[in-house]
Amino acid sequence: MTMNSPPPLCSVLIANYNGIGLIAECIDSVLVQDCDFEVEIIVHDDASSDGSVDFIRQRYPQVVLIESRDNVGFCIANNRMAAQAQGEFLLLLNNDASLLPDALGTLHRRAVALNQPAILGLPQYNAADGELIDIGSRLDPFLNPIPSFSNTEQEVGLVIGACFWLPSSLWRELGGFPEWFGSLAEDMLLCLLARLRGYSVLALPVSGFRHWVGTSLGGGKVVAGRLATKAARRVLSERNKSYVMCLTYPAPFFQLLLPLHLLLLLLEGLALAALKRDLGLFRRIYLGCLISLWRQRRRLCALRSEAQGKRRCGRGEFFGVFDWLPHKLRLLWRHGIPEIR
Repeated sequence: MTMNSPPPLCSVLIANYNGIGLIAECIDSVLVQDCDFEVEIIVHDDASSDGSVDFIRQRYPQVVLIESRDNVGFCIANNRMAAQAQGEFLLLLNNDASLLPDALGTLHRRAVALNQPAILGLPQYNAADGELIDIGSRLDPFLNPIPSFSNTEQEVGLVIGACFWLPSSLWRELGGFPEWFGSLAEDMLLCLLARLRGYSVLALPVSGFRHWVGTSLGGGKVVAGRLATKAARRVLSERNKSYVMCLTYPAPFFQLLLPLHLLLLLLEGLALAALKRDLGLFRRIYLGCLISLWRQRRRLCALRSEAQGKRRCGRGEFFGVFDWLPHKLRLLWRHGIPEIR
């Protein structure tokens, strides 16, 4: 953006860590967008060791590049970019994702038509084979995402953070990403906090983005008919979903579902440990989740009180994007016991 150019309407925020093989496709997809408004691109490089910084600086001089001396993680990276962004709207875009040519225009037109703050998402396609992965996700009682494939616009429980649109004013109101979270489920937290405050979380059925699923943390996808994931991903996923439940579930559902959630996690962990003859899985993933909840109990209580104090939607409305059959049962039936590496 030059001194005489108008301010950007949209700021695209790209968190990058060792993504030199992916970042060009991502940035190029933003530069060729078919839209009639100014767009700025901000990249936060998270202390990459693969030459990403020099590559971005030389190939994309128009990009605002934030160089971090330390690896701070996805949440802090996005908070830093959002603080510097000038756009009325933000689009959080993974470095392993690329937009279809009309994505920004589609999102902006819908945001203007709504005439009120909302979180918006687009259809997600597998970059490897072009298959539709989801059009937003509903949630089960234990916050496992259930992919939706509805061809009409709908309220959803989760818009994935790989392509996540919202007004910058709403980002500030929600407080951005929790920097103590690490990674995973931070997008779910923002979506459910928005719903608590009466804002829509909408999945649009048109346009979309391509995503190299699993390149960031690995796993979380079906390979050869089996669900494959990594233990490191499962640690963060189970822990952070539990945090989200603590912060967002209205009473009395919170008091009923949290103990059931923790009991089922322990039983799942014991069953997996027995089947795989690996007690370390139980200690690291499942027992670790309980220990983390205990250690964060004061923070969680304070933040829960704040979040629930700002609730402007009824319990029925909040849970309107939930399906009550646990999604892990569906996955177990379809794909068998997950492979955890």
